[in-house]
Parts: sequence; C-alpha cells; structure tokens
Amino acid sequence: MTTLRIAVIGADGIGPEVVEAGVRVLTALTERAPGLDLAFDRFPWGSDYYRAHGKMMPEDGLATLAPYHAILFGAVGDPSLPDDLTLWGLRLKICQGFDQFANVRPTRVLPGVIPPLRDCGPDDLDWVIVRENSEGEYAGHGGRAHRGHPEEVATETAIFTRAGVTRIMRYAFRIAASRPRKLLTIVTKSNAQRFGMVLWDEIGAEVAREFPDVTWDKMLVDAMTIRMVLKPQSLDTIVATNLHADILSDLAAALAGSIGIAPTANIDPTRRFPSMFEPIHGSAFDIAGKGIANPIATFWSAAMMLDHLGHPEASHRLMAAVERVTAAGPLTPDLGGTATTEEVTEAVCAAIRAGNV
Repeated sequence: MTTLRIAVIGADGIGPEVVEAGVRVLTALTERAPGLDLAFDRFPWGSDYYRAHGKMMPEDGLATLAPYHAILFGAVGDPSLPDDLTLWGLRLKICQGFDQFANVRPTRVLPGVIPPLRDCGPDDLDWVIVRENSEGEYAGHGGRAHRGHPEEVATETAIFTRAGVTRIMRYAFRIAASRPRKLLTIVTKSNAQRFGMVLWDEIGAEVAREFPDVTWDKMLVDAMTIRMVLKPQSLDTIVATNLHADILSDLAAALAGSIGIAPTANIDPTRRFPSMFEPIHGSAFDIAGKGIANPIATFWSAAMMLDHLGHPEASHRLMAAVERVTAAGPLTPDLGGTATTEEVTEAVCAAIRAGNV
C-alpha cells in the first residue's frame, strides 16, 4: 500500500483552523477506508512567516513541495499586509510554479442547507465551474510608472494564449462529457474585449467539434450573473477566464447557501507536479480564532483530493458523511446554526466512524 504524502499549509486567518479540521477528518477516514494511507507534513508558511523571514515561503519552497502527492491549503491574506504581496508570494506562486492550470469549483445545494434563491432545490443548482488558472487577467504582466505623480500610469495586461485556452477548454469539455446532462456554458466578454475574449470564443467552437455529445452555449459574463440567479437549472458545467470564473464561483457559493461550503481543486492534469486543494472562503480574519469557521469547504476539497489521488470510494464516503451532518446538524453560524468548528468536525468524524456512510 502506497503512503500518500500530503503537504499541509494552513497559512493565514482561519486557514490553520479549517485545515487542521480537514486533517482530522481525513485521519478518521483512513481508519474506515482500506487501502488509504495518508501522511501529513505541515509547513508554517504565510503572513506570519513573512513577518519573520521577509517572504511568504522559502526560496526553495516549490522544490520542497514537488515530491508530495498533493497539497492541502488553507487561506492566504492578512489585513496588515498588502493583498498582492500575500497572494503572489504563496498561493499564486504555487499555482503558477506547478502549472495548476485547471481550477475546478463544484457547487451544489447540500442536504439541509437552505439556499437564498426561492424554490431552488438540489436538482436546480448542481454546477462545476472550471476556471483557467495560469494566465488571463492574473498573468501578472503590467507595471507602474511615474509613481506618486499626477501622471502616474498603471497597466494590467491580460494574457491569453492559444495553448492555454485550448487546454482549459478541452478540460472543461471532458468534465461536461462525464456528467449526466452533458452541458457546457462558455463565459466571455467578447462584445467589449475584442481580442483575448474573441480568441476564447473561437477556440471554444473549435474544441466543441471534438465533443459531439456535449451540448454547449456561450454567455457574456454580465448576462451570466443574471442566468445563475434566475435560471440556475439551465446550467451544468461552466468554463471561464481566471478573473470571470473567480467572481462567478463566489456568486455560485452564495447561491448554494454559503461561501463556507465551497471547495476548490487547483489541478495539474499532466500530474508532473502535485495539485493543491483548498476552500475558497479566504482567510476571514473577522472570525479567525473564534472557533466558528465552517470546515465543510475544506472537507469537500479533501474529498476532491482523494478522488484526484485515485480513491473515489473514500471520497464518496467522506462526502456522504458531510451530507449526513449538513442534513441533521450541527451547523456553523454561516449556515444558520450555532455550532463550532470543533463540533462540526467531530460530527463528520463520528459519521465516518459509524460505518454507515
């Protein structure tokens, strides 16, 4: 039996709290899942590390992480430090350094969760948002000149390559083809952005010919927000640029009941490098240390990690335990309950140990 080595980076805010909850749940799962052996190594990187060392992670951080099978990540961001410093110094450094070009964000209404949309049930909102994760609006190209002067200029250049767009389109079409409804919506803003977004449209149509069993359409990103709210049942798999999918997935999480339940997988489909799994809720410093952060997003991310590592049965068992707890409680305050992180974590562990999930 191969031991799967997992690098654990709690980082900032509630990140360490929810990641440690995730490790506890995964450890409980190994006791009930034959053939699953996990080993966890923790790395104290993040904003506190920056204050001590002047960098968010060591210079050889990527080399340190490279031998691991996967990375379980918490959150990055500290109100006392510039957001671009923390994000580019850790999370994006890992995502881009390991070419984790497919950011996958499933969204659905879990049992017992009441979504804000009227008459929206589990069958009406069950989506997978595929976000291009390596270029686009977050490519990091641009600069500033004449700082502090009236004529100061800042440029932010979005980079779209045929190779980058083609590979994320194929990845999204494959996901759509694997799902029962076989539907894909391509989101751009090609009416106003005449070059990169038009390239997205053209490549989407080209790749679609490789997947005749997938029904696809395309939407402008502003119109997409309306469709997500008014016609959620018309959507299934969604693919969009780095920025657009980042925003739309937060909206999707809110529509499903809470950003506290939303997972993320940063995938290198080639498996040259480890992929990274994280909740999308961010560092949430307003509740850090209070013991009320919702760990469900981390548990769901961990389930995605298990699936990626070739353990679909363990992944299913973990999600079944999560759904049993969301259906019956306890629930954290973001879902209308009063439970603590510890209480929800222990409830999921108990559901796993019960052996009937």
